[in-house]
Amino acid sequence: MTGHVIPITTDYIVSLTETDEEAVTLAIAGGKGASLTRLAQGGLPVPGGFIVTTDAYRRFVEANDLQERIIAALDAAALGAGNEAMRPAALESAAREIRGLFSGGTLPDDVATSIRTAYDNMGSSSPVAVRSSATAEDLPDLSFAGQQDTYLNITGAAAVLEAVKRCWASLWTARAIDYRLRHVVPQESVALAVVVQTLVPAETAGILFTANPINGREDEMVINASWGLGEAIVGGQVSPDTVIVDKPTGQVKKIEVADKTVMTVTTPDGTTESKVDSRRRRERVLTDTQIAELSRLGRRIEDLYPSPQDIEWCWAEDSFYIVQSRPITTLSSALAAVSQAVPVPDIPATDTWKGPSRRAKYMRNNIVELIPDPMTPLFATLGRHTINCSMSRLMADFMGKRGLMPDELIIIIEGYAYYNGDFGTKEILQILLNSVGIAKYMFTGAEARWLKADAAYRAKVAEYEAKPWRAASAQELLEMAPDVLDLAISYYGALVAGLIPAAWISEGLFSSFYKTLVKRKSDPRPETFLLGFDSVPIRGEKALYDLAQWAAAQPALAEHLQRTDSSRIAGQVDAPKEVPPATWNAWQSRFSAYLAEFGGTIYNLDIATPTPADDPTPVLGTLRLFMRGGGRDPHVRQRAATKAREAATQQIVARLRGLRREWFKSLLTRAQTRAPQREDGLATLGLGYPLVRGMLLEIGRRLTDAGAVAAPDDVFWLTEAQLAAAAAALDGEAPIDSMAADVTARKALWAARREVVPPMALPLLPKFLRRLFPALGSVDRESDGDTGNVTLRGTACSVGTVTGTVRVLRGPEDFGQLAPGEILVAAITTPAWTPLFAMAGAIITDIGGPLSHGSIVAREYGIPAVLGTGDATRRLKSGDRVRVDGAKGTIQVL
Repeated sequence: MTGHVIPITTDYIVSLTETDEEAVTLAIAGGKGASLTRLAQGGLPVPGGFIVTTDAYRRFVEANDLQERIIAALDAAALGAGNEAMRPAALESAAREIRGLFSGGTLPDDVATSIRTAYDNMGSSSPVAVRSSATAEDLPDLSFAGQQDTYLNITGAAAVLEAVKRCWASLWTARAIDYRLRHVVPQESVALAVVVQTLVPAETAGILFTANPINGREDEMVINASWGLGEAIVGGQVSPDTVIVDKPTGQVKKIEVADKTVMTVTTPDGTTESKVDSRRRRERVLTDTQIAELSRLGRRIEDLYPSPQDIEWCWAEDSFYIVQSRPITTLSSALAAVSQAVPVPDIPATDTWKGPSRRAKYMRNNIVELIPDPMTPLFATLGRHTINCSMSRLMADFMGKRGLMPDELIIIIEGYAYYNGDFGTKEILQILLNSVGIAKYMFTGAEARWLKADAAYRAKVAEYEAKPWRAASAQELLEMAPDVLDLAISYYGALVAGLIPAAWISEGLFSSFYKTLVKRKSDPRPETFLLGFDSVPIRGEKALYDLAQWAAAQPALAEHLQRTDSSRIAGQVDAPKEVPPATWNAWQSRFSAYLAEFGGTIYNLDIATPTPADDPTPVLGTLRLFMRGGGRDPHVRQRAATKAREAATQQIVARLRGLRREWFKSLLTRAQTRAPQREDGLATLGLGYPLVRGMLLEIGRRLTDAGAVAAPDDVFWLTEAQLAAAAAALDGEAPIDSMAADVTARKALWAARREVVPPMALPLLPKFLRRLFPALGSVDRESDGDTGNVTLRGTACSVGTVTGTVRVLRGPEDFGQLAPGEILVAAITTPAWTPLFAMAGAIITDIGGPLSHGSIVAREYGIPAVLGTGDATRRLKSGDRVRVDGAKGTIQVL
């Protein structure tokens, strides 16, 4: 395909193998043509072809007397574009007028003859790609990629001539005109060359960046790869595989296999988007050998240019072909963003953090406990607004009066969410006066309110899921997503306003009564009476264990699941070759049923974080552990806990008499009822999250298609105002400026902020008080004078002593790092973390107490837990050896 030599070089045609540099300048060949010629001269595998020069474009414009009419239309567009409200209509009107001129124009005979002759020289039946090559495109500081048209699988001279005319006309789309206006590119100076190349029947294709465009690192290369022709990637129709390569050594640092749903394929009259065979959707596109070869080509290409390159490639007939190379225009902004956002000096030391008011107290408690990381931009705006509106309604009902709470209950300090305790003396007195009513509201009808909120939440989610919401406008989607999120927060409010405190008080009252008036030295601990009950997390663990046992009994399936990457398993639909289809279909049905019932839990409240239903890869790690015989059979564990509970209850009831016996039974019944209900409630909180995320990601996909962001999930790194403006532009089919630089900068800032552990309360207490109450703020490690060991302190939540290796997990993306028996250290755990408890030797968290999810589940699993340490995720490092004492609430670093 690189062997076609086009010997003809005229005023209107230049061969891609032309060696005369004056014949292939940017002004003559356009950016794409000039770059391809340089690649061909450098011995790179460029498909054969020719360039229709800008002189041919100018000859066409002159012969059809178009220039004055183009300028007149542009003048009208420039006037209209000065008013943002009129801009889209003015630009579209000019574009229609100018493109109509090109459509009605006639190719001059000398130009048409030159193109026909060059095409015939390639072989008259050769299908070709006809690509625009603008004189203003692919400059180091501007990227016009995608502004003009490309036509693939064109056959026959007449079709080639028509495609060339259409490429010329594409210089005058509304988007291209607007882009040049905004970047002050003189409209009258632009012209368009056209590249005609042999069409490579690509089996796979993609993009190679010779520097990492996200973090700006020039010692990394990034490869995107997908099936079929490369247009699906360039056009944003598919999420490709992503490979990060160490540039100096060529070693693969990371591979992310995507679910590639569509591919571009040829048809008799062009190309079309086709669904990827389900068997290949989650398969790796490139082998290690191909990655190594492509990386070598990337280094060779970069040596030809003064800056890192964005390279389009394809693979066919056991060879790579290069069809484009241009500067990475986003690299400078990525480097600037990283240099501005990542350095530690930009993130103030936590002991200098202050709230907006000196007299107020700001706490990371209540709903904020479910937001352990810095808030992503969309959640910090849209999400926080939804939380504040919902919680304000709740607190007005809770307090029995409006106006007692701050306007913004959740505020942001250094990127982190804090509960706003800015109360004046008047508000505090009114809250105290209403305390009886508050208590009555909290404990009267708690279960009924929860069940009512649960029913409303489920009904609303079902209603939206039944709608064709993917066909809605972007602005409609942006209205629906907060509506569903508001229901989720309102549902959480029903838990906070009754079920959670009722569970906390019920268990506390029972424990205090039992310890004070019932327990003898030989009697079991209070938690023994509360174990062995079912809840959504426990039922989910048992269901996963049962699925693992079934899968382990299918030899071919078991082998495939154990040796295949989780991300691939999650996306596979059709049976692998080695697994019988009936077995694979049964697996798919069972795993889908598991996710449908238990995949709606959340790892945290931020909508940027996928749920297990969105991304089941973390769950598969626990499933494989169960398949290998690791972890404890949850059925056996639950039966043992139930037997111990029933025996202890029978023993105490038989011993007690009179009022003590009745109080014991009454308090125990309440505690045993409320604790599982609370776990059920928290597990259901994320029910609508896959729907909310799906709506926002649909907007993200449209923004990706429009070139505004690099990937659909970049939508979570935009602010609500940005997204609202972008949605309006999408619905009005107006041009949208790229927001990639904002996304890059915000990701870098978020990553830097995540490296600190925020104080649990502001302003900070004096250091001696922080030592007494570690959950209220970070302190330095304490040293044991006798042994030299360092000791951390938290709240004793589940008894037992374990010595083991620490594994600090930030979120679901780290779940695969936990090895059986390691000490799990996290900011907080939610029901979605439950599968990890089967692997962990002990649990340590920054946030939490005796009645939090982590402590309850740890007791069910019979593993030590020390929660509420304040900042164990900062003070402990993966690999540390520690001794956890769940009875004393200490962690000794050995």
